[in-house]
Amino acid sequence: MRFLFDTNTVSYALRGYGQVNEQILEHRPSEIGVSAITVAELRFGAHKRGSRKLHRLLDAFLAPVVEVPFDSRAADRYGKLAAELQSRGETLEMADAMIAAHALELGVILVTHNVRHFDRVDGLEITDWV
Repeated sequence: MRFLFDTNTVSYALRGYGQVNEQILEHRPSEIGVSAITVAELRFGAHKRGSRKLHRLLDAFLAPVVEVPFDSRAADRYGKLAAELQSRGETLEMADAMIAAHALELGVILVTHNVRHFDRVDGLEITDWV
């Protein structure tokens, strides 16, 4: 796996927004991962809307990609990252900090349209496929 998708990247892919789907086609499914945290955010959105169609779209999107469990190593990295950001007077929403920490722990590139949002995370490699 080389890339970990942020929640907005999956949303853009599902809506056909920007160049996300074209970029996806340039990579093997095994190169693309989605954190369990991202899946949780996406499922929340689908349940909130009461949308079976959105759940089916998510199922289809997630089937070929690597879904990565948020394990104890990622949890430790999150704790370190959140404390570091707080000590600098900066914050990220909890889910975003968890996704950033997950990407750092895995040593992969975070694919997000929120580049400025994640740019404050030292050592995090980011790309925008939109």
